[in-house]
Amino acid sequence: MAAEETKSGDHPKMNRNEIALDMMKFIALTTGYGKGGGGTGFAGKAGRTPEEYADSLVQLFERCRGVVGTD
Repeated sequence: MAAEETKSGDHPKMNRNEIALDMMKFIALTTGYGKGGGGTGFAGKAGRTPEEYADSLVQLFERCRGVVGTD
């Protein structure tokens, strides 16, 4: 069976929110998005609170939804 002939029921279709969530998780995990913390030469900077971190992840998710087109 050729690739074009695969059944559409073989893989469940992801909705746009699920795609945006996967994109957000990938970006957050690979870049450390929203964690804050000190960079090189900036010792002593306080980390972000859990609430600030959660807010930054929600903002990132909203941006990903905009890119995917769920607005």
